[in-house]
Amino acid sequence: MRRAYLHLTRFPVQRRVVESPELAGRPFALVEAVRGQRRVAFASTSALKAGVRPGMTLTAATALEPGLRHFDYRPEDELRALTALGEALLPLAPGFQLCAPDGLWLDAGAAHLCDGEEGLGTRMLSLCAELGYRAHVVVASEAFTSRAVARHGARRVEVVAPGDSARALAPLPLSALDGREGAAFSALGLTTLGEVAALPVGAVAARGGAAGARVHARCRGEDDTPFVPAALEEVLEERVVLDFPAESFEPLRFALKTLTDRLGARLSGRCRAAVRLTFTLKLDPSGQRQVTLTLARPTARAKLLHELARHRLEELRLENPVAEVSARVDEHSEDGGQQLALGDAPEGDAALEVVLSRLASTLGEASLFAAGLEAVHRPEAAHGTRAFRPPEARRGLSAELLEPGARRASVSAASRERPSRLLAEPACLDAEVAESGRLLAARMEGRRHRVTALTGPERLGGEWWSETPFQRDYYRVHFEGLGPAWVFRDGRDGRFYLQGLFD
Repeated sequence: MRRAYLHLTRFPVQRRVVESPELAGRPFALVEAVRGQRRVAFASTSALKAGVRPGMTLTAATALEPGLRHFDYRPEDELRALTALGEALLPLAPGFQLCAPDGLWLDAGAAHLCDGEEGLGTRMLSLCAELGYRAHVVVASEAFTSRAVARHGARRVEVVAPGDSARALAPLPLSALDGREGAAFSALGLTTLGEVAALPVGAVAARGGAAGARVHARCRGEDDTPFVPAALEEVLEERVVLDFPAESFEPLRFALKTLTDRLGARLSGRCRAAVRLTFTLKLDPSGQRQVTLTLARPTARAKLLHELARHRLEELRLENPVAEVSARVDEHSEDGGQQLALGDAPEGDAALEVVLSRLASTLGEASLFAAGLEAVHRPEAAHGTRAFRPPEARRGLSAELLEPGARRASVSAASRERPSRLLAEPACLDAEVAESGRLLAARMEGRRHRVTALTGPERLGGEWWSETPFQRDYYRVHFEGLGPAWVFRDGRDGRFYLQGLFD
């Protein structure tokens, strides 16, 4: 099996900078508790230049760099961020396997859809760059080979051909081995994986046992470690624990951006779009507040989600500071994209979505609705208002019209124009009719309006089973001084009625 390893150098540091841009170029460290002491787990580039090293106590690190900022290192946060990145890469790979805290294995079986394995690696790096991460990608047949070359190789994208793993691994240092696996070989004076691979197999097995033989096989490019893809969670939910309880909205702004960026990436990777989200604010020392965000149109765009979440939350009045923020996608739909009309700008369309979503979130879901067809034949009752829901797949007549062999008669009937303003009850007209039955003029509100154009009839009838059946001939009539109107002649009494007006 061909697999790609995505290595993100000091991923926890990169993640911090992506989520808090003000840390870029500043000395900071992520610290963890080790046997009662706070020690550096990861350090930024500026801190490393000042002499700060992983494993050093926080006291010693601060002595080297007095301006050093430090934050708690929480492995679960890195795992969630890696998972979000893996789901964002799903359009390029069928599955991913976590390698915390700084890497991912991805199934490279679909590389032929990306101009080959090198093209796959390039596209992975491009997507990571869009999310703010720097990485290296190596495609190989073995898990160890791909990871070791990605961590210690020089090229951003490298493809190791099948059977060529030993050559690719040979120049790498012993530090490419996991943990203390290289200690025994280092004691022998060896410095590279190629030197380990050159040792006799029997001698290595006799001295190092099964573990030594396994390491020796990996250095020769032999690795049967299976690819175990991560199981995708059914519920999309992200959580950010704040370093310090927030008493104002400004610290929450960065947490919201982190949440929406991750949810947007996961939704895009699954080709889904959010419809409704719930934000939960956990307060310190107790209490919580939940806020629901309903979108005017399903979307996976992180920027739009962040804008709407900010608008929804920045005016909240809370009794206690906020210690944790989480976001859950309660409802989502297929993300089919959106085709804009020629000349429309995406920015203008996005602005409209913001306005509509703000209305729905602030005034309630009932404030935003769409027209929907009703299962009745009578024109004035054939439509109504409905609460917003994701668009359904095309079916029925609308689907038939998209088929190449759709009947011309169906297209003609379905494409007939209907007025934008329908009267709740048809208004009887004082009509002037020629001997042939053609409408010549009509009096409305005391004024005579001459007919300048008339098209039709379109005969509609139905509800014969009810107490109010109808049989009508509809016309589009252009009245002088009034404009286009929808008029019908009732088959029961022969009189003309005004049904609606066109804009």
